[in-house]
Amino acid sequence: MSKRHMRTMRRAGAVTALSAALALTLTACGGDGEGDGGKDEGKQPVAASPAQGGGEGAPKGVGAGAEATSPTSGDPIANIKGDGGLELLIHSAKRDDGGFLTVDGQFKNTGSEGFSVPVSWNGLEQAVAATGQSFAGMTLVDSKGKKRYYVLRDTENRPLTTYGYNGYIQPGKTLTFFAQFPAPPPSTAKVDLQFPGFPSTTIEIS
Repeated sequence: MSKRHMRTMRRAGAVTALSAALALTLTACGGDGEGDGGKDEGKQPVAASPAQGGGEGAPKGVGAGAEATSPTSGDPIANIKGDGGLELLIHSAKRDDGGFLTVDGQFKNTGSEGFSVPVSWNGLEQAVAATGQSFAGMTLVDSKGKKRYYVLRDTENRPLTTYGYNGYIQPGKTLTFFAQFPAPPPSTAKVDLQFPGFPSTTIEIS
């Protein structure tokens, strides 16, 4: 599916998605621990329209909300080292016209052994369990605005992120992904990205 088609679908549901997302975006309580920027309660935001994408490391070509392709030229805006020789490279965090923020990146296995993706990457909620492998456990924290942003979902509770990918990353291989969030206010230029197994890191919004 082309990016033009994806953007058309996003704009069609932008008003509904944005209102639902911002209404349910939860207030973060602060904190700088690994993968934990605060404690939240309540439901996650829901986006209006599902779509499919794909990328390296996702042989079935499954995803939702945008194409799961990351730019590989130029330096990443963040390089986060995790457990077992795994690195998380963030290539971009871009605002879209519809009020979304899309994070594109790669996981790279720099170790000598294969890496099995932990179930914590899928998030803790049973509502998205049927999706299988996903990146629903990723969150963004606006420390200044005291808010935490979760991966958006479509009307069938599928997270708007790469999903259904191979859960085993061979040595030297990469897993490309995207994840879509409600966009913070225009005054917010930076957010903290938090993901299980990696330290919290600040990324700049473009």
